[in-house]
Amino acid sequence: MTPDIANFKYKTVIHVRFSDMDAFGHVNNAVYLTYFEIARSDYWREIVGWDWNEIGIILGRSEIDYKKPITLNDEIACYVRTSRVGNSSFDIEYILVKIKDGKEEICTTGKTVCISYNYKASKSSPIPTIQRQKMIDYDEPRLIMNSN
Repeated sequence: MTPDIANFKYKTVIHVRFSDMDAFGHVNNAVYLTYFEIARSDYWREIVGWDWNEIGIILGRSEIDYKKPITLNDEIACYVRTSRVGNSSFDIEYILVKIKDGKEEICTTGKTVCISYNYKASKSSPIPTIQRQKMIDYDEPRLIMNSN
Protein backbone atom coordinates (compact mmCIF):
# COMPACT_ATOMS: atom_id res chain seq x y z
CA MET A 1 0.00 0.00 0.00
CA THR A 2 1.40 3.39 -0.99
CA PRO A 3 1.62 5.85 1.91
CA ASP A 4 -0.23 9.15 1.51
CA ILE A 5 2.29 11.76 0.32
CA ALA A 6 0.18 14.46 2.03
CA ASN A 7 1.35 13.06 5.40
CA PHE A 8 5.00 13.84 4.60
CA LYS A 9 6.54 17.24 5.39
CA TYR A 10 10.24 16.58 4.85
CA LYS A 11 11.65 16.30 1.33
CA THR A 12 15.24 16.26 0.12
CA VAL A 13 16.74 16.20 -3.37
CA ILE A 14 18.64 13.07 -4.40
CA HIS A 15 21.22 13.20 -7.18
CA VAL A 16 21.32 10.22 -9.52
CA ARG A 17 24.90 9.22 -10.34
CA PHE A 18 26.15 7.33 -13.37
CA SER A 19 27.46 4.63 -11.02
CA ASP A 20 23.88 4.04 -9.81
CA MET A 21 22.88 2.60 -13.19
CA ASP A 22 22.56 -1.06 -14.07
CA ALA A 23 23.01 -2.72 -17.46
CA PHE A 24 19.43 -1.85 -18.42
CA GLY A 25 19.91 1.91 -17.96
CA HIS A 26 17.97 2.39 -14.76
CA VAL A 27 18.94 2.69 -11.10
CA ASN A 28 20.04 -0.65 -9.67
CA ASN A 29 17.66 -2.04 -7.06
CA ALA A 30 20.30 -2.01 -4.28
CA VAL A 31 20.96 1.73 -4.74
CA TYR A 32 17.49 2.62 -3.44
CA LEU A 33 18.66 1.79 0.09
CA THR A 34 21.46 4.33 -0.39
CA TYR A 35 18.91 6.94 -1.51
CA PHE A 36 16.87 6.20 1.61
CA GLU A 37 20.02 6.50 3.73
CA ILE A 38 20.85 9.91 2.24
CA ALA A 39 17.32 11.17 2.85
CA ARG A 40 17.17 9.69 6.37
CA SER A 41 20.52 11.26 7.30
CA ASP A 42 19.39 14.68 6.04
CA TYR A 43 16.14 14.34 8.03
CA TRP A 44 17.98 13.36 11.22
CA ARG A 45 20.46 16.22 10.84
CA GLU A 46 18.01 18.97 9.84
CA ILE A 47 14.83 18.02 11.74
CA VAL A 48 15.65 15.63 14.57
CA GLY A 49 19.13 16.88 15.50
CA TRP A 50 20.32 13.38 16.33
CA ASP A 51 23.40 13.51 18.59
CA TRP A 52 25.68 10.82 17.13
CA ASN A 53 28.15 11.33 20.00
CA GLU A 54 25.44 10.32 22.49
CA ILE A 55 23.84 7.34 20.77
CA GLY A 56 23.95 5.53 17.43
CA ILE A 57 21.30 4.07 15.16
CA ILE A 58 21.31 0.69 13.46
CA LEU A 59 18.82 -0.71 10.96
CA GLY A 60 16.78 -3.73 11.96
CA ARG A 61 14.74 -4.09 8.79
CA SER A 62 14.33 -2.52 5.34
CA GLU A 63 11.40 -2.78 2.92
CA ILE A 64 11.23 -1.44 -0.64
CA ASP A 65 8.33 -1.39 -3.08
CA TYR A 66 9.47 -0.62 -6.63
CA LYS A 67 6.77 1.06 -8.70
CA LYS A 68 8.53 2.73 -11.66
CA PRO A 69 12.17 2.79 -12.79
CA ILE A 70 14.45 5.77 -12.28
CA THR A 71 16.99 6.65 -14.99
CA LEU A 72 20.15 8.75 -15.12
CA ASN A 73 18.58 12.00 -16.26
CA ASP A 74 15.62 11.89 -13.87
CA GLU A 75 15.27 14.59 -11.26
CA ILE A 76 14.29 12.85 -8.03
CA ALA A 77 13.52 13.69 -4.42
CA CYS A 78 12.75 11.64 -1.35
CA TYR A 79 10.08 12.30 1.24
CA VAL A 80 10.82 11.03 4.77
CA ARG A 81 8.75 10.73 7.92
CA THR A 82 8.70 8.91 11.23
CA SER A 83 5.62 6.69 11.34
CA ARG A 84 6.08 4.75 14.60
CA VAL A 85 7.96 5.42 17.81
CA GLY A 86 8.66 2.71 20.36
CA ASN A 87 10.98 2.60 23.35
CA SER A 88 14.22 1.88 21.47
CA SER A 89 13.01 1.49 17.88
CA PHE A 90 11.16 3.63 15.39
CA ASP A 91 9.96 3.32 11.80
CA ILE A 92 10.91 5.67 8.98
CA GLU A 93 8.86 5.74 5.77
CA TYR A 94 10.06 6.97 2.38
CA ILE A 95 8.54 8.03 -0.91
CA LEU A 96 10.90 8.52 -3.87
CA VAL A 97 9.43 10.74 -6.56
CA LYS A 98 10.45 11.64 -10.08
CA ILE A 99 9.89 15.33 -10.88
CA LYS A 100 8.94 16.25 -14.44
CA ASP A 101 7.35 19.49 -15.61
CA GLY A 102 6.76 20.46 -11.97
CA LYS A 103 4.77 17.30 -11.25
CA GLU A 104 5.79 14.47 -8.94
CA GLU A 105 5.38 10.83 -9.87
CA ILE A 106 5.85 8.17 -7.17
CA CYS A 107 8.55 5.70 -8.21
CA THR A 108 9.39 3.86 -5.01
CA THR A 109 8.21 3.57 -1.42
CA GLY A 110 9.93 2.03 1.55
CA LYS A 111 10.24 1.66 5.27
CA THR A 112 13.08 1.00 7.68
CA VAL A 113 12.95 -0.07 11.30
CA CYS A 114 15.64 1.92 13.10
CA ILE A 115 17.04 0.99 16.49
CA SER A 116 18.61 3.41 18.94
CA TYR A 117 21.91 1.72 19.75
CA ASN A 118 24.61 2.16 22.38
CA TYR A 119 27.85 1.06 20.72
CA LYS A 120 29.82 1.16 23.99
CA ALA A 121 27.42 -1.29 25.65
CA SER A 122 26.73 -3.19 22.38
CA LYS A 123 22.96 -3.12 22.90
CA SER A 124 19.84 -1.19 22.05
CA SER A 125 18.97 1.76 24.24
CA PRO A 126 15.97 4.04 24.72
CA ILE A 127 15.52 6.73 22.07
CA PRO A 128 16.88 10.00 23.53
CA THR A 129 13.98 12.08 24.89
CA ILE A 130 14.73 15.23 22.86
CA GLN A 131 15.05 13.39 19.55
CA ARG A 132 11.93 11.32 20.26
CA GLN A 133 9.91 14.47 20.85
CA LYS A 134 11.30 16.22 17.76
CA MET A 135 10.23 13.29 15.56
CA ILE A 136 6.76 13.25 17.10
CA ASP A 137 6.29 17.02 16.95
CA TYR A 138 7.53 17.37 13.38
CA ASP A 139 5.67 14.42 11.92
CA GLU A 140 2.52 15.14 13.94
CA PRO A 141 1.43 13.05 16.90
CA ARG A 142 -1.85 12.09 15.20
CA LEU A 143 0.10 10.37 12.41
CA ILE A 144 2.62 8.49 14.53
CA MET A 145 1.76 5.16 16.07
CA ASN A 146 3.38 4.90 19.51
CA SER A 147 4.37 1.50 20.81
CA ASN A 148 6.77 0.05 23.34
